[in-house]
Amino acid sequence: MMDVVFLSPSYPPEMQQFTRGLAEVGARVHGVGDTPVHELPPSARRSLASYLHVPAMGDPVDVRRRIHAWLGGRRPDRLEALWEPVALLAAQLREDLGLRGMSVDTVRGFRDKPLMRERVQAAGLRVPRTVRVRTVAEARDAIRVVGYPAILKPVDGAGGADTHRVDDEEGFEGALASMAHVPEATVEEFIDGDEFTYETLCVDGRIVYESVCRYEPGVLVARRNEWISPIIHAFRSVELPELRGGVELGRAAVAALGMGTGVSHMEWFRKPDGTAIFGEIACRPPGANMVDLMNYADDQDLYRDWAAAVVHGRVPARPPRPWSAAIVFKRAEGRGRIQRVDGLDTFVERHRANLARVDVLPIGAPRRDWTQTFLSDGNLVVRHPDDADTLALAREAAATIKLFAS
Repeated sequence: MMDVVFLSPSYPPEMQQFTRGLAEVGARVHGVGDTPVHELPPSARRSLASYLHVPAMGDPVDVRRRIHAWLGGRRPDRLEALWEPVALLAAQLREDLGLRGMSVDTVRGFRDKPLMRERVQAAGLRVPRTVRVRTVAEARDAIRVVGYPAILKPVDGAGGADTHRVDDEEGFEGALASMAHVPEATVEEFIDGDEFTYETLCVDGRIVYESVCRYEPGVLVARRNEWISPIIHAFRSVELPELRGGVELGRAAVAALGMGTGVSHMEWFRKPDGTAIFGEIACRPPGANMVDLMNYADDQDLYRDWAAAVVHGRVPARPPRPWSAAIVFKRAEGRGRIQRVDGLDTFVERHRANLARVDVLPIGAPRRDWTQTFLSDGNLVVRHPDDADTLALAREAAATIKLFAS
């Protein structure tokens, strides 16, 4: 039986599913996390053979020391991490222990956005102009090179946090002030185009699974407009002509950055003329419940397939994706607790056959802070064999279902 050390097995919540996957394919799973043992969710606890509680996963030096002491000279077969903040720590531990898996240099290429784009551009792929900055003076010099509109974002960031589009000097200075806590950032060319993703599951760099999704609207627009119900749409096929440029770009980026065994998540843009432009890529699964979305589209279990790739070096054969699927995130109007949900019962009655999931906050639950979580106050997943019909269902849910808080 293979022994797998898995960093942060219960947080973020989807990590519990990857932990389950490892146990189900026959691994002995040893978790390391800063959730106290008695607070581990039952779903994670059931899947763990042992667990090391550390004070803070955000202190890599301390965590690394504690893991070495805990192992006491023992050498696990694999050491894995799928939460982005601990990906580099996992690579360092693999090198310490002489384990298979992506190296520190490889992981750094996925984590450090300027370095990432240098390597992708060196492979001949189109990337936005990008300048690394560490001071306000450097940022001001960079904006003169990049020009407006531009994007400011942290080098070490994810999910659109602390990311700003700036269109003029006033907006630029305001963004700089709000990012004073960010130690290192990039000033990037703004790409005007539709925003897509490209996901893979790889085994030793060989792509064994692909998926393409589209954000509607783009992430920055969705994060800055409370009234919007964001949609993420998973296409039924990656072979559609309009997706070809992005898929080819993704395949080339995965190769250029040396992806090993694991899940990758890339964001890319399609300009009005059809040109595909690289955005960024991570060697971890997407957030915003997108793995669940892909599972609903596939009628499969990507959590378990990732585990099979890690433990057995192969994944079961998958039939073609039977569904196009979309997830719609809902944000309540008002503040306080959920008081009323309008339109949901009617939508469910009309489209029950095409609903894969309904997960909205119950009456009386406190409303979430929409600025801090893309998941907002709940979501629905719809699916249909046809992409256009799926998107129509998602747009209807976005327009007609409303939550109210007070």
